Amino acid sequence: MDEDVRRRLRRRWIKGGALAAVVLVAGGAGAGWALYARLSGNITADDAAAAELARYERERPTALVRGAQNILLIGSDTRAGDGNGAYGRDSGTERSDTTILLHLAADRQSATAVSIPRDLMVAVPGCRRPDGSRSAPAFTMFNHAFETGGSACTIRTVEKLTDIRVDHHMVVDFSGFKDMVDAVDGVRVCLKEPIDDKAAKLKLPAGPVTLDGEQALGFVRARKSLGDGSDTERMDRQQMFLAALVDTVRGDDVLLNPVKLYPVLEAATSSLTTDPKLASLGGLHQLVRGLRKIPTEHVQFLTVPREPYASNANRDQLVEDRARTLFARLRTDRPVAVAKDIPYEEGTNGPSHDPSPVPVFRGSTAAGRACG
Repeated sequence: MDEDVRRRLRRRWIKGGALAAVVLVAGGAGAGWALYARLSGNITADDAAAAELARYERERPTALVRGAQNILLIGSDTRAGDGNGAYGRDSGTERSDTTILLHLAADRQSATAVSIPRDLMVAVPGCRRPDGSRSAPAFTMFNHAFETGGSACTIRTVEKLTDIRVDHHMVVDFSGFKDMVDAVDGVRVCLKEPIDDKAAKLKLPAGPVTLDGEQALGFVRARKSLGDGSDTERMDRQQMFLAALVDTVRGDDVLLNPVKLYPVLEAATSSLTTDPKLASLGGLHQLVRGLRKIPTEHVQFLTVPREPYASNANRDQLVEDRARTLFARLRTDRPVAVAKDIPYEEGTNGPSHDPSPVPVFRGSTAAGRACG
């Protein structure tokens, strides 16, 4: 290697290191502080939800295990805001297109992401509407909670359903999701068969393919136009994609590459509405610190055990005994396991000789990506 090449590499390393320091170190001065403040300022604090939840503090579950964290991740289908209008007319309402309860073990050696179907029939409590009025309690589809009372109503519904304390929440919209995928230069997934779907705006070959933000959004949102049209298959695709996204973001090519890291942080923070404690880079750092050390095989994705609703086959209901087992394990920070190709409503209780069997649910891990 000649001296000119060495000098160019040194300059590139110094430039990258300086930018990393600017982005990652709080409390810097000048341009560094400006960038830190900008990223923190991108995050919207959900003060209204915090105030509403405070009114119902006495009815909320108690956190049982010190250090364990439960974060509710909500994908909003709002058409308001920059870049979201392309996905339909703004009707003035938002629905929870995707909702995931993420449990982080106290020892930070595992993470379990549990999808909650939007068509699951649940008891939604009376909630404060955006206009200040109050809704009546109702037994209805799960995504009615977000449409009625936003994140606070969704959190209260999840807590009543699971008896698990939600410590934090994050809401992301369509545009933010796309920007996040594009910031990591796309996410590689493996398709079992080609996709040619005008409704989802997708035309993709079978096999390994890298999805950009627009393609990824169509891939995870499409329901009736892809596969068998079921929400089951849609959530399977979401979980497969999220596993691939986790693997991509965790890679050294992003986390140790300042040129890529800043756009990822910019995209992530710009798309987030969170509870006030998370609404800063410092708050997010406290949450994710150490998560990079979790082995991918210990990052699990599953869906609540459910079956067709007795009164309407197009809706879901919990398989009560299996669901209660899952919720109790997460509430007390005890492990669960996942396996592919078992029915959602069924599972196993581990080896019969094990005095404390780990229940197994249908799901996958971030290490189980089809494309490796």
